[in-house]
Amino acid sequence: MLIAVLFGAANFLNAQNHKTMTKTTIKTEELKVLKAVESMTEAFHNKDIEGVMASYEPTVTVVFEPEQPISDRAVLREMFLNAFMINPKFTYSGHEVFISGDIATHIAPWTMTGAAPDGTEIKQSGLSVAILRKQKSGDWLMVIDNPHGSFLMSK
Repeated sequence: MLIAVLFGAANFLNAQNHKTMTKTTIKTEELKVLKAVESMTEAFHNKDIEGVMASYEPTVTVVFEPEQPISDRAVLREMFLNAFMINPKFTYSGHEVFISGDIATHIAPWTMTGAAPDGTEIKQSGLSVAILRKQKSGDWLMVIDNPHGSFLMSK
């Protein structure tokens, strides 16, 4: 335990020496990751299937239902188009972004409201866990999108 504390203190002091450059770089990249997620959410709200699909790398995995990952882009497109029918609106109650090199994790609690075809209100909530990769262009695209990140906690 003492070794861990000393190691942590040494890392903290080292980070303080590089605070200005690192903080600016990380903050800018964190904002880009957040913007990528927000752009996808906006495209989803606008039922813009091309905008939604452009938020993902070609080999993305999306978890529409717990323990049921989907990677086939044609199936993903169909799943999103079907989801548009309930007019879902997502709100987030916070965001965390962690970056290591060209990989980022975005974590956010969410609430979704919508309406079934018969008018019945639909309300769900969960924890989104998304993995993004920085592209050569500097943009961030999702590689894994799991809106059911809290699933294992409810078992």
